[in-house]
Formats: sequence, C-alpha cells, structure tokens
Amino acid sequence: MAALVLPPYEACDFVYYEQRLADARLLDQALAVRTLRMAFLAVPVGGSRRGGFYAVDCVCFGLAVRDALRGRPGFPGVRLRWSPWPDTAHNVEWGERPPWLWGCQDDAVLGRFYGYSEAAITRYTTARARAAQGPLPGACDPLPHRSVGTASGRALPAAFDRKDWHA
Repeated sequence: MAALVLPPYEACDFVYYEQRLADARLLDQALAVRTLRMAFLAVPVGGSRRGGFYAVDCVCFGLAVRDALRGRPGFPGVRLRWSPWPDTAHNVEWGERPPWLWGCQDDAVLGRFYGYSEAAITRYTTARARAAQGPLPGACDPLPHRSVGTASGRALPAAFDRKDWHA
C-alpha cells in the first residue's frame, strides 16, 4: 500500500480549505495525498494552525499516509491515531495534540486550533446551532431515485451513476 503525494490543487477538497483557512498561504505548502482514486488535502501547521489530520478508513492507508508525510516541512510529529470504534475513521495527525483529546467540545476552540478563519468558524457554529433546533421540513426525505444504486436505503444522486467505477 502506498500513498501518492501530488500538488495541493489536485486535492478534491482544495477549495474547501481555500475558503476556510485563516492563512491561505498554507495552501502553498499543502500536499494532496491519494491512497485510492481521490486525493485529499493535508494542510501543514503554521500561523494559527497548530495541528492537522487526514482521516483514513483502514490502518494500512493510515500507515501509508503517515509515511508519505513524515519528514516533510510543516508536518511535525506525524502519527497514526487508531479509532477506538470499529465504524469510524482513523486519523493521521501532525503538530500539537488536538484539544478534543482533553474533552474540549467547543467548536470555536477546535476551529482556531485547526487554523480556520473567524468568519468560517462563525458560519459553522451558526449552521450547527440551527441544525440543533431540528431538521427543516423535507430535510430527511429520501433523495429522488435517479440512479442505479442505493446506499442505506436511499437513492444515490445521478452524479454517482458512473459505469467506470468498480466496487
């Protein structure tokens, strides 16, 4: 198992981080890491960003990502944190230990730790507070059936109807 390191703009979540990081210059040092078909961004520490992580479903992928990031500038102390739950992702982490390890559940504190802008933190916490008030009418309705497959009893969007994808 190997992880392929690519330029940052090749990551499928590049724009996500571009719109949320307080210091967009970190994107110049970021790396797109691909273990299977899609590359995801690994953003280095720097400025207000004190730590980072890359979620993986399998320990073998985690070890490959850890090895790919180890020794690179901006990725100090790269380590694999195994999930204690069988149905959740493992994390390749770098930088300081995240505050949630000490029970911090404050989204603003966590957002600042990961270097998000105050505007991004405000948008997230506002949306989360609205969601806690209950789902909007129709928000839990199944998606319209426009594809050949289903996941968890719900139809997949047409964008997932790709004949060249293999299971």
